[in-house]
Amino acid sequence: MGHKVKWGIVGLGSIANHFVKDLLLFEDAELVAVASRSSEKAQAFAEEYRAKHHFNTYEALFACKEVDVIYIATPHSFHAEIAIEAMKHEKHILCEKPMGVNTAEVEKMIATAKENKVFLMEALWSRFNPSILKVLQLIRDGVIGDIKYIHSDFAFPALHRDHTNRLLNPDLAGGSLLDIGIYPIFLSYLLLGKPENIQASSKFFETGIEMQSSMLFDYSDAQAILYSGLNSKSRMEAEISGTKGSIFLDPKWHEAQGYTLEKDGQKTHNNLPTTGRGYFYEIQEVHTCLRNNKLESQLWSHQNSLDLIGLLDEVRQITGVVFPFEQ
Repeated sequence: MGHKVKWGIVGLGSIANHFVKDLLLFEDAELVAVASRSSEKAQAFAEEYRAKHHFNTYEALFACKEVDVIYIATPHSFHAEIAIEAMKHEKHILCEKPMGVNTAEVEKMIATAKENKVFLMEALWSRFNPSILKVLQLIRDGVIGDIKYIHSDFAFPALHRDHTNRLLNPDLAGGSLLDIGIYPIFLSYLLLGKPENIQASSKFFETGIEMQSSMLFDYSDAQAILYSGLNSKSRMEAEISGTKGSIFLDPKWHEAQGYTLEKDGQKTHNNLPTTGRGYFYEIQEVHTCLRNNKLESQLWSHQNSLDLIGLLDEVRQITGVVFPFEQ
């Protein structure tokens, strides 16, 4: 690999726009190519962000010899198919979360990455957020004692959108759970691991998607209360309570700009602003891994992605969330 890591982007919606603005903060990164099924969107995106190539098929980008790594930002239901085909062209992959819509898809993606000896990572940007990294270190250092309770929510109103919108369309694996419920589940998993038992309940929208889910993750000596929803807003604040104190991640906690430590009757707020929007840090991890010839991240490994999708699968099984293409 040369001096610069050369990127391609598949799927040019709002998330890709946020991502590429952070990508352009890197002197050792270059946006080489973008692809959309809309020629007009691909051309406009390429012109705005000065990409050398734009394609109206994903296959053309996969075949582009100049691209080292591809960021996939399409709706969930396309992640596995696109990533697998790109990896067969020996492209490294950063794939938006969830990496696949179920365990079977994620297993196929990981197997393809290993077969073709390419890097694959789920773009779970919160794992690399400075505030979350700091909080994880504080917990490991025993600052708040043993964790006994986690509360985490993520909700915003979205039911007014067109029913073809990816959030409301079951054919695109819509609903709150895979899109935003993944974040509270991730936090509980990051701090406490896999629970011994899960209780969950969901409510459904007229299009068939799950529009809100409440979850109780039960551990041997702790509990996590988790929530996601598309029919109202929530505070989006994460609380982590231990035997010696508590930590509160600033809202919106999944992209936190700081945290508050409450201990011995004192509250201390700490600002940790992100570089750019916050996608900066997952990009940095990709670059570090590629330059060290690593095919997966140690901070967010293939096994981590498998564990996370397994938890999502379990919640879906309990609540009855099934997508049409899975039947």
